[in-house]
Amino acid sequence: MASTMIPPASAPAFLAANGWAGADIRPLAGDASFRRYFRVHRDGESAVLMDAPPEHEDVGPFLRVAHHLLERGFTPPRPLALDREKGLLLLEDFGDDRVGPVLAREPHREREIYESAVDTLAALGRTPAPRDIPPYDAAAMERETGLLTEWYAPAVAIDIDEAGYRAAWQAVWGDVLEWVARKPVLVLRDYHADNLMVLPGRRELGLLDFQDALAGHPAYDLVSLLQDARRDVDPALEEAMLDHYYEAADITNPTQFRAHYEILGAQRNSKILGIFTRLWKRDGKPHYLPLQPRVWGYLERNLGHPALEPVRAWFDANVPPEKRAAAWAAEGSR
Repeated sequence: MASTMIPPASAPAFLAANGWAGADIRPLAGDASFRRYFRVHRDGESAVLMDAPPEHEDVGPFLRVAHHLLERGFTPPRPLALDREKGLLLLEDFGDDRVGPVLAREPHREREIYESAVDTLAALGRTPAPRDIPPYDAAAMERETGLLTEWYAPAVAIDIDEAGYRAAWQAVWGDVLEWVARKPVLVLRDYHADNLMVLPGRRELGLLDFQDALAGHPAYDLVSLLQDARRDVDPALEEAMLDHYYEAADITNPTQFRAHYEILGAQRNSKILGIFTRLWKRDGKPHYLPLQPRVWGYLERNLGHPALEPVRAWFDANVPPEKRAAAWAAEGSR
């Protein structure tokens, strides 16, 4: 069931104990987890209150990654106050200029902003992942691709070959995992327009929603950005930004990197199809369903790459066309 946007009862005392007594608390956003966000106002200043119920969420990973990023010159929101027992975290307020709405108002800035986002990823790729970050390994990838068979397949009423599905993925991601084992980087995992902030007077973008970061392959966040489930990214822009990344990150074998990008794109998009279905079925959040056709569009493109032939063959044998994007065409009215 979708959570309500009523501040937790403990919020006023927490704010008072940290110099924000009497602050006005207003709803800001919820997300696909149990976390909720509120903006607090007092004397012309503002901050963001994260409510992460400790029975469902742990603010520890968010703080660990935020500190890692801040120490290396990146721009996550600075933590201002914490009550770990109650799951309350006060953060620097980046304002309201998420990349998605900014580009809806100012489409001429698209290339500039995407180049900045790609440059951030290139810089992250030059920084080794923290030692205490879990790996984005075969177990994690199999767990995520399994969301499609666990949630998507029953929702569209198809019988599938689950063993064949696992085998198909295992046949394609070995080279990706070898890269990860050699030189893992910090993968933020939800690096897309709704989690990037345009900051006044700065080229660098503010970073949000990175608490689930893993040590993995740099192409994963690039896919998150350029195959965005929430906004259309023109294929020409995608190609231009891939070329920009190759240069900025000094990629010496673009052919291999592109194969990894498509494999991780297919993995991520398969996972998202499962997650959006789960958000509907389990969590009462049907507003994610109209995004499914866009995700299918990305996945179909991924599956066209030769590196994904075993996975493409599985989809062709198990998921008929009418159970793909077409199955969700009318979901906006659910």
